[in-house]
Order: sequence, then C-alpha cells, then structure tokens
Amino acid sequence: MSQPDFTSAVWRKSNHSEDGGCVEIAAIEGFVGVRDSKAKGVGPVLVFSQREWQAFVAGITDGSLRA
Repeated sequence: MSQPDFTSAVWRKSNHSEDGGCVEIAAIEGFVGVRDSKAKGVGPVLVFSQREWQAFVAGITDGSLRA
C-alpha cells in the first residue's frame, strides 16, 4: 500500500502548543501525518494508518501509553 503525498495537506496543531514548537497533524486519504512544526514544512512526516492513529490516541486517553 502506498502512502499519500502530504505536500498539499492542511496541517494543524493544538491550541495548547507554545511558540517554541509542537507537532502538527494532517489527515489525507485514510492516513494521518505527523511532523515537527519547527521544521516549517521541510522536515520528515511520520505516517500512520487511521487504525494506528486511533489506537495511539486511545492509549493516550486511557493512560496505557504513559511513560
């Protein structure tokens, strides 16, 4: 399965992020991309399937991914 091209994606970051940087996410074609906002759009994008992203968010929400 090929991954989508995120160059035209609409990226967003949390309202809670600070000026020093944060991660941004974008959803396209059933995938979620995650990138570092400090890279100003030229850095790498981590790509997750929708199922992987939902599992990640659920783990954060229920506390099972605590360090």
